Amino acid sequence: MKVLRQAVQTYLDHLTVERGLSRNTLESYRRDLERYLESLTAAGITDLAAVTPADVTRHLGELREAALSAASAARAVSAVRGLHRFAAREGLAPQDVSRDVKPPAPPKRLPKALDVDQVTRLLDTVSGDEPLALRDRALLEFLYGTGARISEAVGLDVDDLDDTVVTLHGKGGRTRLVPLGSYAGAALDAYLVRARPGLAAAGKGTPKVFLNARGGALSRQSAWTILHRAAGAAGLPVDGPHAVSPHTLRHSYATHLLDGGADVRVVQELLGHASVTTTQVYTLVTVDRLREVYATAHPRAR
Repeated sequence: MKVLRQAVQTYLDHLTVERGLSRNTLESYRRDLERYLESLTAAGITDLAAVTPADVTRHLGELREAALSAASAARAVSAVRGLHRFAAREGLAPQDVSRDVKPPAPPKRLPKALDVDQVTRLLDTVSGDEPLALRDRALLEFLYGTGARISEAVGLDVDDLDDTVVTLHGKGGRTRLVPLGSYAGAALDAYLVRARPGLAAAGKGTPKVFLNARGGALSRQSAWTILHRAAGAAGLPVDGPHAVSPHTLRHSYATHLLDGGADVRVVQELLGHASVTTTQVYTLVTVDRLREVYATAHPRAR
């Protein structure tokens, strides 16, 4: 352990003098490398020259299992690789054993999706004929009915609406046409006819569909607050890892389409994903749902 610690200290001294890293960064590197030394010592390794690529891979796997944040894990990987690069350059080890080691891929996280009853409960929390109530209902119905990103919803212009379709302006300047369902269409009509003119009168004539109480364009944060309030009223989680967010309705839109038999490439187009690979994560959700149905319904599933 002493030889390992000396190597690490030499590397940290190098970072201090040659790289001029901040004290906080150095302390973080020190903690990351201390964790690495403990891993090597537990494996019976006392010298960097004896470390193999398999040892580095094993440690990176341990980092993944430790459930570190993405930033902390990336920094720890950088610290380990930097140590081995330095050791090889300074003759403390015959080669850089970390050079070709790839960090383990993070497990695919299944998107959070509400079931249809939960979505209905959330949408039904907003009622009334007041201008802001009509706006909030239209916004929530629009998010779920089109799968729009929150930025696409608040960036929507009146001219982007055309009866049963809507033009969404997505990432990278890409636009797409998305069908507008009857529920979203009815909620938008009610808002546009009975609420938006009064709201717009207080502003300076913005073309945006969704307006705030002062007649200006609704912000992303305000849209998030509207959903947060509706989720709380519906008894859905508003805090923690499963908290309902604007993206939750987008996830639910995609999942419910696939559950209903939609082709994954059609869903790709509707979501505005550049690659079908991005969309295929939603198929994991539906497969999980299929397993659940099978386990409860098939006589020989258990």
